[in-house]
Amino acid sequence: MSKRHPLSRTGLPTLRLPTIIGRGPGAIRMEPEDDLQSRIEAALVRGRLSQWQRQFLNDMHDRFAKYGARTRLSDKQWAKLYEIIGRPAAPSAHYEPSRSLPHRPAPPQQWRPRRPRNLLEREARYFARRFTRTFGMALALIVVGLVFSLIDKGGQVTWPNMPSLARSGTGDRVPLARSQFTITDGDTIRLDGSAKGTRLVGFNAPESIEPRCAVEGNLGRRAKARLTELVASAKLELQMVPCSCPPGTEGTDRCNYGRSCGHLFANGQEVGDVLISEGLAVPFICGSTSCPATPRPWCAP
Repeated sequence: MSKRHPLSRTGLPTLRLPTIIGRGPGAIRMEPEDDLQSRIEAALVRGRLSQWQRQFLNDMHDRFAKYGARTRLSDKQWAKLYEIIGRPAAPSAHYEPSRSLPHRPAPPQQWRPRRPRNLLEREARYFARRFTRTFGMALALIVVGLVFSLIDKGGQVTWPNMPSLARSGTGDRVPLARSQFTITDGDTIRLDGSAKGTRLVGFNAPESIEPRCAVEGNLGRRAKARLTELVASAKLELQMVPCSCPPGTEGTDRCNYGRSCGHLFANGQEVGDVLISEGLAVPFICGSTSCPATPRPWCAP
């Protein structure tokens, strides 16, 4: 019986060379009769190997014994293996050109605008873009502010911070704080946020802004001061009423100069009655759709 090599394994078939050794342009197709496993065993028997080389050959031997012709090694491993065991004296091999990868066209280059070479032109473009962006943002903020600050109802523009029932015109009395309005004249106030004033109806006070005579101017300033005194610390209520104008004109300049109409109460008493009783105003009663001539007895000839 022939003596087996100490590294050979019982029952393992003799390993032939893999079909292709290496990759790339230098790939070699070896013939099956070249027994690579036997050459590894012969190199191990010679004994002129370093510890690393011996460990490497043992590892290669185990791989070939386990996987046979399906063993896959890298180019570096094939090169190191042949460096240790040497190439066959007359290898029957032929070279095959490497398989070329499919051609992939280069991606098209994106067009980029040519930068201006003139420094002044480049700076001008920069400031133009910056101005356009800033102006656009400012315009957008203005539009958003107008949308949220104005409420358009029935063609009339009203403001959010006006007293709710003063906007509705239901005729109910609404509590009113002194900080919610300013006094324009003896018979006119302006609610905060309102574009136009509110005409207090039922009486007419002298003009203090554009009086027709000196007497009216003096009485107008006294009426305004007295109204300011009446509302200073009293419990105030506002009752909005329709203005005496033709249908469809209320809220426009054709009706009371665009002003709304109402009654102002201080501690439950209408301020117009107080001014009339003190000689600082005269009664002024209008109809449902029109008013008589405005009484102005202060500048009578």
